Amino acid sequence: MLNYDIVEAQNILPDLISKCIYGNEVFITKEGSPIVKLVAFKKVKRKRVFGSAKGLIKMSKDFYQPLEDFKDYM
Repeated sequence: MLNYDIVEAQNILPDLISKCIYGNEVFITKEGSPIVKLVAFKKVKRKRVFGSAKGLIKMSKDFYQPLEDFKDYM
């Protein structure tokens, strides 16, 4: 928990934002009383849903046919 006076915070706001990104909570005070709390947003991880891509991928009809480039090797 970091405390900064509002006058000081105005001059170093980019630094305070950087500190928040790395997990610190920053309190901005005015006359000793906290008025603002800076906290970085946490990314919400979406859970994977089995089968959510069903029907999005199609294989061509000749997918299993040998490629012309590899005929010499067969």
